[in-house]
Amino acid sequence: MKNPVELAKLQINDLIHGAFEAACADGLLPDGDPAPFIIEIPADRSHGDYSTNAAMANARIFRTAPAKIAQALLAKIDLTGTYFEKVEAAGPGFINFTLGAAYYSDIIRKVHDEGSYYGKSDFGQGQRVVVEFVSANPTGPMHVGNARGGAIGDCLAETLSWAGYETKREFYINDAGNQIEKFALSLDLRYQQLYKDGVEMPEDSYHGQDIIDHAKQFAAIHGDEYMHRSVEERKQALVAYALPLNIEGLKRDLLKYRISYDTWFKESTLHKDGSVTKVIERLKNSGYTYEQDGALWFKATEFGCEKDFVLVRSNGIPTYIVPDIAYHYNKLAIRNFDRAINVLGADHHGYVPRLKAALAAIGLDPARLEVVLMQMVRLVNKDGEIIKASKRSGKAITLVTLLEEVPIDAARFFFNQREPNSHCDFNIDLAVEESAQNPVYYCQYAHARICSILKKSEQFDLDEICDSDCLDSLTAPEERELIRFIGTLPDEIVAAAKALDPSMITRYVYTLASLFHKFYNACRCNTDDDKLRYARLTLCRTVQTVMKNILSLLKIGAPESM
Repeated sequence: MKNPVELAKLQINDLIHGAFEAACADGLLPDGDPAPFIIEIPADRSHGDYSTNAAMANARIFRTAPAKIAQALLAKIDLTGTYFEKVEAAGPGFINFTLGAAYYSDIIRKVHDEGSYYGKSDFGQGQRVVVEFVSANPTGPMHVGNARGGAIGDCLAETLSWAGYETKREFYINDAGNQIEKFALSLDLRYQQLYKDGVEMPEDSYHGQDIIDHAKQFAAIHGDEYMHRSVEERKQALVAYALPLNIEGLKRDLLKYRISYDTWFKESTLHKDGSVTKVIERLKNSGYTYEQDGALWFKATEFGCEKDFVLVRSNGIPTYIVPDIAYHYNKLAIRNFDRAINVLGADHHGYVPRLKAALAAIGLDPARLEVVLMQMVRLVNKDGEIIKASKRSGKAITLVTLLEEVPIDAARFFFNQREPNSHCDFNIDLAVEESAQNPVYYCQYAHARICSILKKSEQFDLDEICDSDCLDSLTAPEERELIRFIGTLPDEIVAAAKALDPSMITRYVYTLASLFHKFYNACRCNTDDDKLRYARLTLCRTVQTVMKNILSLLKIGAPESM
């Protein structure tokens, strides 16, 4: 079955074009080919469920007042066999269509027929997309910003998948460069402190407990053996021991957060296989580089950037952006993804145009790289006070400690409530509260309430869709508003995929729960009218399917009781 929402728009389009043709043939309008017009859902539904400006858009072509064009079209519109029960003109020439019972019945049938697939589409036509998100430094634990990036990136990847894209999730491991040098130095100093006095930690080194623990565990295995080796050898051994443990810790913690990656891509591979050197040569050959003070510069200003930037320092060491250019070249040219989408902190806003400029210089379309910039997170309590330490441990809150404080369902929902470029105040007290004030609890409670209703109505076979006569009895405003909203889900998922904004899906499920509670309070399911009761229970089952689908997309549980 076609999506009834799409079909309704197609029917209006056909009705209007047919009416223009008939009106011209009968002399009601002069001959002419109608111009494009808009079909939209009006803000005020009392004016109809759909509205078109066809009459106003064609006033000049047909040299006729819009109101007169509207009346000519109305005279030739036949609604037989369509979703519509009424059409009328309004205002300066709008033509408004009101949906009939068949539309609402077909939405319920579509959900019944598609079940767990309802909401999915082939909009993306199988385009290959890689979504890179979190990519936290492997030198320490993940912070709450990574927690938000994880929820946004994972839900975005799933939304793209539901919208018909072949989507892969990727974590970029920064296991080379300055942060690894600092990691090595910090481990080395902590190891030395175990065997001699007076070893100080520089202010800009890593001071976390994890570094101390790694050094102690390394010493438990090797003792003071590496105190007698060269500094470089000792650092290499410490990093070779600690870094894999950190990476496994990242994988373990993210899996707990319900995030599983298709690829863990190491930056070090780009250095080892010559990709970094090759991309420098490609940039040189592009003609967009120059040497100054012994360093190699990129002419970023020729691509609209504010200033040029250094690719290779005067000491011959590439700057941090060069491996990033090689990495994105790998994604777009070597692995041939159609699009690369990165979820990054808002502090990367100046980095993005520089990266895109470099990609353009080596022959790639910079539009194939899309970046979702994510604003900062503040953890607050119910009084709006900022929280910096865990209640349980007293330590700074990381992803792990956050998930010890609040349920995973709440964390994923709260971090994905607002569009990524909005600041996020995460209310820890609200996240653990079991009340309608907690939005994820509110949604899950709606699902659990439906399950309870259906369990008490086992005399009806809700696995079978009831007939049209039964479904047509769903005429209450609350019923029709709920069904109309259900019908918009496939389009909403496509819209979220286009906007790269998965928070639209979180808001959708909250609105769905609100509309269900509104319907439940206004329309008794346990009515004495068996036909109406069957229809309302079928609608409950429909809402249950849709809600479970959306919560599944968000990787949030759909409990049957609460």
